[in-house]
Order: sequence, then C-alpha cells, then structure tokens
Amino acid sequence: MNANLKGRTIFITGASRGIGREIALRAAVDGANIVIAAKTSEPHRKLPGTIHTVAAEAEAAGGAALALQLDVRDEAAVAQAVAAGAERFGGLDAVINNAGAISLTPAAATSMKRFDLMLSINTRAVLATATAALPFLKRSANPHILSLSPPLNLAAQWLKPFIPYTTTKYGMTLLSLGLAEEFRSAGIAVNTLWPRTTIATAAVEFEVSAAMLKISRTPRIMADAAYEVLVTPSRELTGKTLIDEDFLRERGVSDFDIYKVDLAATELTRDLYVDP
Repeated sequence: MNANLKGRTIFITGASRGIGREIALRAAVDGANIVIAAKTSEPHRKLPGTIHTVAAEAEAAGGAALALQLDVRDEAAVAQAVAAGAERFGGLDAVINNAGAISLTPAAATSMKRFDLMLSINTRAVLATATAALPFLKRSANPHILSLSPPLNLAAQWLKPFIPYTTTKYGMTLLSLGLAEEFRSAGIAVNTLWPRTTIATAAVEFEVSAAMLKISRTPRIMADAAYEVLVTPSRELTGKTLIDEDFLRERGVSDFDIYKVDLAATELTRDLYVDP
C-alpha cells in the first residue's frame, strides 16, 4: 500500500475553516478526494471560509472536492451526505469528525439548550457519521474514522470547571474507543486525535481569548498528525487516543517551531485535558 492519499476519499465534518480545512488541504496535496461537509455555505460576517472556498482551495492544491452543506445534528442529512460523497467518488475511505461546539461554562451556568447543542454536535454526530459510513468503509482497503477529541483524563482539575462541555468531548472519545472494538474485525481503524497545545482557530479566538493565538500552534500540526494516521494501515493503528506532538515525534518529526504562530513565543499554552 502506497503511503499517500492519492485517489482516496475523505469525508470531513466542519471543514469550512480551522483544523478541518487544514486537514482537507493536506490530503488534497496527495490528490485525495475531499468531501467538505459543514454548515457554512455563505460567507459569515465574522468568520472566514465556506464549504465552497475550501473546496476550491482543495482542488487548487491537487485534489478533487465536493462541497456539501450539512448540519451534523440531522442524522438523515448525515446519511445522505455520506452516500453522496461515496457516490461521487466511487467509495469512501475515511471519516474525520471535526465539527464541534464549545462553551467553557460550569454546570450551573450552562443552559440545557446549550448542552443539547454540544451533545448533538460533539458526541451524537460521531455515532451518526460512523454508522452512515460503515457500509462504505467496509469496502475500503484502508478505512479510518478519526475524531478530534481528548484522552479520557479524569483528574479533578478537568472535571470541575466546565463539565458540560467535557462530558460531550469525553463522550466523543468513549464512543470512538467502543467503535474501535466493534469495527476491529472489519479492519476499520477508529482513533482520536487531540492537540498538546492550543491551536490558533476561531474557536480559541472567540471562546477563550484572541491574545492566546500568539502562544498557540497553527492548525497545520493537527493536519500533519491526521495525515500520518490516515496513511497508516488501519489494522496497525486503532483504539488509540493520540496527541498530535507525541504521535508526530513517533513518526520522526523533531522540529515543532514550524508550527508556532509566533516564532518568538517561548512557552505555548497547553490545551484542555493535557497534563504536563
């Protein structure tokens, strides 16, 4: 099996900006087929990127692209989008669960409406995409499901401050670990990937602080780590909760300055759920 993504079809949720966009462009360089599945089809007044701009970028980078407007909370729409991508490109090889919702609020300050939103996007959508993709992934030579969620860190410092959000992200990971075992016999790899440091995305800028962007890494590090997952034979890597930097070090990467937003930054911010 060639260690590249040429001709492989990758379905990415939330790919109109940020990490999802970066993964799409990294795969497109190899000549992959990218299904850009996200809500933003028209320009947002504050946020850059749409499914159409990313599809154009992916094609300019050397890949083929299909832009599909998708709300991952709608399981029927998810199934239709997955099937449309598989039909367009003659199959499906990987699903990237990148779409996410965040609210770093304690339980007492989190409305049930907000919690339901996070639960639907962060956890429920993983099950929806996995089950919709399963028939197609079974026919792939190297099938992968990769979810952007953290290792299960049950330290009190992570359980206390914003447990509603944490519950939905840990649910994403727990589902992935279970699906890895359920799909193991079919040779479908299911893993999670999480950054060691904060990543300079719109979510960080608007939910945390714009000042944090300069002490973060670019989305490229997550894209490079995701790429390494996807080119690995699926039966050799499944049921893992991966950290981007650690995984890339295992793959021989030693220069991490290339991922800094600000090369002058001497200390970067650790991401949520990552201990020193």
